[in-house]
Amino acid sequence: MDLNDPSQIATKLAELRVEHRDLDAAIDRISGDPNVDELSVKRLKKRRLKLKDMIAYLENALIPDLNA
Repeated sequence: MDLNDPSQIATKLAELRVEHRDLDAAIDRISGDPNVDELSVKRLKKRRLKLKDMIAYLENALIPDLNA
């Protein structure tokens, strides 16, 4: 992915947002189940946090550098 191409960034952002939303739904669904492995839930939450960080990074890449 080219960080200088806003269309590629926007496409990747859309993909990441969908994955983040899906993870949210999955975590909500399984966290209420008493038979769920807590390690699995923690891994999903960690992945969701990583996605959130990647989304923030790409959103910042779309903002033009005003000092340039």
